Amino acid sequence: MKQLAALSALPIAATLIAFPAQAAERPGCPTPAKSEAKRSYNSKTDTPPRGATAIKGVRVGHLPKGFTSGGVVVNKHDGLTEYGYQWTDNRSDVDSKRRLLWVRVMCWPAAKKLAQLKNAPFDLGVFSGDTKVAKLGGRKVLTQEADGALGTGRYAGWVERPGVVVTVLTSAPLVPELGKVISSIKL
Repeated sequence: MKQLAALSALPIAATLIAFPAQAAERPGCPTPAKSEAKRSYNSKTDTPPRGATAIKGVRVGHLPKGFTSGGVVVNKHDGLTEYGYQWTDNRSDVDSKRRLLWVRVMCWPAAKKLAQLKNAPFDLGVFSGDTKVAKLGGRKVLTQEADGALGTGRYAGWVERPGVVVTVLTSAPLVPELGKVISSIKL
């Protein structure tokens, strides 16, 4: 009986050896539930905005104050998924005091190096123009000035692990807190 029990444990032991604990701690890329995708497509707004766990599988530990609403942003294209959340206040898009924070995760299997972000297949928030490599929040990131449809500020991104890209956009008033936001993000 002891031999039978020992033999039946071998496949389990072999599985545990083949898949180290680190693999269990690092799940795949966070992807939205169907209900989240539907909220995004229907432009549903959260008032008040969601908190640190607004993006399933992602924790944003440092959220600046002053946001009045937010919304899930899901974009699926070319077999890729972009999943994020935008926190904002009630100011106009053109108001220089507008407070906006957008955190996004992109599941892009080809992503392995920071330099690839310049050619990332983002639909919105692309890294174009004058990009720089910087160290923000303890991470090596690609960064550039934001001057697009979401207003002015700072845009940063990095490859969290192969196949998983994270980007953060802060409006001009929140640029001083960008490093704190980046260091607080946990997948």
